[in-house]
Formats: sequence, structure tokens, C-alpha cells
Amino acid sequence: MSGDQPAWIHSTLSAARFQRYLTAANGEHADALRLYQWNLDVSAAFYAPLHWLEIGLRNGVHERLRAHFGSGQWWESVQLTDYGRRAVMKEHAKLKRQKQAGCTADDVVAKLSLGFWVSLTSKGRGYDRTLWVPALHGAFPRFRGPRRDLHERLSGLLELRNRIMHHEPIFHLDLQAQRAEIYRVLDHLSPTLPEQARRYDRVPELWDERPRDLSPR
Repeated sequence: MSGDQPAWIHSTLSAARFQRYLTAANGEHADALRLYQWNLDVSAAFYAPLHWLEIGLRNGVHERLRAHFGSGQWWESVQLTDYGRRAVMKEHAKLKRQKQAGCTADDVVAKLSLGFWVSLTSKGRGYDRTLWVPALHGAFPRFRGPRRDLHERLSGLLELRNRIMHHEPIFHLDLQAQRAEIYRVLDHLSPTLPEQARRYDRVPELWDERPRDLSPR
């Protein structure tokens, strides 16, 4: 096992942050740094398929609800949960401060988080009769199964997305399974989305680059 950690790790990464990689590398700093860089590389590679997932979900849901309620500001025609209402009000207020000429529904939609869109698919939030049955199910034309399964799948991918965006470790996850989940949801949304996402997906290129002496945990 190697000795003390280099000083720059304490000042830049922090010893606490680096410890997870060091533990996985059996205390070897060089191996831990290679794992840290691989985690960074694979996180960056996941950005592309997650991009298609988030944009496809956002626009698919928005278009269905816009058509059903006859307005781009469909959130004014349905009783959102406290979480949903606060999310819309927060982004609308921020946009009004930034754009003196006013903001459009598309402006608000572009700012709402992935968590907001995922929350609309939850069966436990009271959206069954107001959103899912009359309109929202149409955003997933190729999905067959209980809505609970869809929401759990989306929630898992939301967690992956948040870990990546907050620069957290993902090397210990079953990333091949996570990638497969992304493509399942893309297929639920549109038959063309998986093909488009695969054109720019670099994740498979990185499987064999993972430090070989370290196995997923």
C-alpha cells in the first residue's frame, strides 16, 4: 500500500472525497487516481444519452399536456402538488426577473428540472385522473406495464443523473444496467430516440478502460 496522500489531493479533492476511490483501490494512490479519472470520463460519456432522455421526456410530456389542456401553460389548469407548484412558481419568478419583456411557456418548460417531469408520472401524487389517464400516458406510446414500474425506472435514472451532475462517484454502480435502463425509457418515448442516442454514445468505449484490478461493488 502507498504512503501518505499527495498534498494536492487534500487541497483540491479533499481526503474525504478521495477516500472512496482509495478504498476501492486497496490503498494504492496511483490506482485510485486512475479510478477517479475513469469515473470522470464515464460520467462525461453518460451525459449524451441522459441528454436525450431528459429532453425527450420533457418535450414529450409537455406536448401531450399542452394538447390536452389547450395551452402551453397547462400547469394553470391542473392542481399540481405543492412540490410541482413551487417548482413552476420558482422558475417563472426567476424568468420574470431576467426577462423584462416577459417569459413564455417554453421558457418555463426549459427551466423545470428532470425531477419535476419525473414527479408527474408518480401514481401517489394524485395525478392519475387529472394527468395520466386523459393525456400523460400518450407521452410513452411504446410503454406497456404498470405506471409504478415506469416511475421507478425514471426515478433511478434521475438519481444517476443527479450523481453525475453533482460530481459524485458512479464507478461502483452497475453502469451497463443503468445504460440499458436509459435506452428502455428512450424506446418508451419514441422508436427513433434510441438510434439517435447511440450515434453519440461513448459509454461502451469506456468499459474496457476501467482499471482492471478494480471490480464494481
